[in-house]
Amino acid sequence: MLKKSGSLFVLVAMILALAVGVGGATAAPKTQVTELTIFWAQWPPADYLQEIGNRYEAETGIKVNVVQEPWGSFYDRMSAEWAAKGDAYDMVVGDSQWLGQGAEQGHYMELTDFMKENGIDQTVTPATLKYYGEFPANSGRYWAYPTEGDAVGWAYRKDRLEDPEEMAAFEAKYGYPLAVPETWMQLRDIAEFFYRPDENIYGVGVYTQKDYDGMIMGYENVMFSWGVDWQNENNEVLGVVNSDRAVEALEFYKELYGFAPPGTNNAFFTEMNSVFVNGQATMVMNYFAFLPDLLNAEKNPYADVTGFFAGPAGPYGDRYVALGGQGMSVLNYISDERKQASLDFIKWFASEEVQRQWAEVGGYTCNVSVLESEEFLTNTPYNAAFAESMTFVKDFWNIPAYGELLEVAQRYITGYVVGNVGTAKEALDNMAIEQHEILVEAGVLEE
Repeated sequence: MLKKSGSLFVLVAMILALAVGVGGATAAPKTQVTELTIFWAQWPPADYLQEIGNRYEAETGIKVNVVQEPWGSFYDRMSAEWAAKGDAYDMVVGDSQWLGQGAEQGHYMELTDFMKENGIDQTVTPATLKYYGEFPANSGRYWAYPTEGDAVGWAYRKDRLEDPEEMAAFEAKYGYPLAVPETWMQLRDIAEFFYRPDENIYGVGVYTQKDYDGMIMGYENVMFSWGVDWQNENNEVLGVVNSDRAVEALEFYKELYGFAPPGTNNAFFTEMNSVFVNGQATMVMNYFAFLPDLLNAEKNPYADVTGFFAGPAGPYGDRYVALGGQGMSVLNYISDERKQASLDFIKWFASEEVQRQWAEVGGYTCNVSVLESEEFLTNTPYNAAFAESMTFVKDFWNIPAYGELLEVAQRYITGYVVGNVGTAKEALDNMAIEQHEILVEAGVLEE
């Protein structure tokens, strides 16, 4: 993101100069629609979107309301609106896993022609377009504009990794210099090196949350970087999610967890920041959306010695990070005029100028030009790592049955990593069998 400008003059100038289209400024669209409503979860990026919406109103006269719902009830409320074929909202900034349900059940308006005709598909990184907007996979059909980019990144203690005595001791033990890890094996060595329970110092914090998707959001960073996916090109899971490499990846993730601080057996983003700011963890994974807090000296006493890096590479040449964030979709149950007004807003929002402003107020842009700009890359200590991550994000399922697939994965992987249930092979074999049955029942696979 880019930091806010404190100058009212600059803000006014930006509003006056705002570009309506991707290719530059155009006249405000003519429409009878006077108000647009966007539905999103309750968190700071929704506030940032409201700020951007206020700028749209200043330019076009069309009021933008961003209605927020707590995360715990966000999907349920959207699902109820879908079931009723309601028109309370014009757009929703929804999770990527909703795409299949939104497309197949007719809740979302297809955006393929709109995005291609306006060149919007060329403005964002290919990885974000694929995982935030495309359904089915590799179809070239789009249902959402990549709005709030996010991925799992890393924070680390620079004072520990750059301490001369620690550097000498590490190199003596492992045979190579102590530095920001470029591979998962290097990260593992650093985690082991700084695992010092007697000093209340620990090597690494990793996601283990069991109630929704935390464990999977952590594990798949390793899994993807071992060259493993949740299915092959034919949507088969048997022999894929339980392959030899998958077993190796899961064993590795459990090993990392062994270097984690105590009390992180059900940990997600809140707990990761907590064990970092209390001085226990040397490195923690967390979504970039939660890393800015670590630069706040009032929240993190180690803010001045906190550094950031993007997810490392696996042992076989693959490098991926787990995707977070959301895309903006147009709901199908509104009038044609409101659909067009919604498309006009997305076109305006997708312009490079507005995406720069989106980054400035605090949003995480997926726009290539903004991500590659020197202004963006140098604006915060984590922006460069974020921009890099947006080129190799990867996601899990987005078919309607994703919830069932997720529950099975969470249960078996959590059981092995945290609960010490069986072996990695047994956990993944059992997971594969149940997921295969789910996909057969959903009509994705044949028996």
